[in-house]
Amino acid sequence: MRYIAYGGDGSAASLHIEQAPAPTPASGEVLIEVHCAGVNRPDIMQRQGRYPPPPGASPILGLEVAGIITALGEGVSGWQLGQPVCALVPGGGYAEYCVTPAGQVLPIPSGLDMAQAGALPEVWFTVWANLVGLAALTAGERLLVHGGSSGIGLAAIQLARELGAEVVVTVGSPEKARFCLGFGARAAIDYRREDFVAVVGQLYGGEGLDVVLDMIGAAYLARNVSVLRRDGRLVFIAFQQGSRGELDLREILARRLRLTGSAMRPRSIAEKTAIRDALRQRIWPALEAGRVRSHVHATFPMDEARRAHELMERGEHIGKLVLQIKS
Repeated sequence: MRYIAYGGDGSAASLHIEQAPAPTPASGEVLIEVHCAGVNRPDIMQRQGRYPPPPGASPILGLEVAGIITALGEGVSGWQLGQPVCALVPGGGYAEYCVTPAGQVLPIPSGLDMAQAGALPEVWFTVWANLVGLAALTAGERLLVHGGSSGIGLAAIQLARELGAEVVVTVGSPEKARFCLGFGARAAIDYRREDFVAVVGQLYGGEGLDVVLDMIGAAYLARNVSVLRRDGRLVFIAFQQGSRGELDLREILARRLRLTGSAMRPRSIAEKTAIRDALRQRIWPALEAGRVRSHVHATFPMDEARRAHELMERGEHIGKLVLQIKS
């Protein structure tokens, strides 16, 4: 099979095509002929040497795919050869063939093409695990999402809407703000021109928010805590601007705040299977009905992976970037 490799300098320019034997599914796994692979920020971090794959996982980049099942490992049931699927994968998505545990596989919702389906698993597993599993976001609550126009952000907006919560986002341009409002955000704050703490105060009369979903990290720590009301939850999913910050811990005691967070890759197969089952029950019907959408900003041929990574690093896109593995 062909796969996308990268050089020792970790640059986007080092991405190139190489050949390797196709993997064989182990017990409990499926083999997928990959048609499309989603591009995610952890791919950039792995390429740069800052996010190594866990033991036993493929060293090839790529955490989500859409394609066709071509082989079933021992003990796998409920899936058929030739079935179109999308899947969260432990690695190896930037390749013509990829294996993944059967518990991380989902059917492709009707009406979606391979590119749209390949953009689903990583963001939806992540937002469900963090907003439902950790934050316990419920109807009537208020959510702030940083990076609202990212793949994660757009999924979070739609999940909040499905749960009956209200969502405010931060974005980096008026265009991104308009897009997020179209997806269902109550307000979109341009962080380049506005202070999100001040805008949240204006929106809610100083009452604050219930949940903040944060991918910025240390640079926003104190301000994130300041906008939470009593029993608020701050959930970290990335640290784009540092992982070490300073905080007055009295704020936590005074308002019974909770600071938590998680990464998807270290979770067990059993945990990911439980998330998969919840998504299949709650979100996949909404995709089928058209209430929830998958937005792909751009699709790149496999041999143009460098362009996809460079675009993600510039942050100019809205929604997801996808690699077309099978033409």
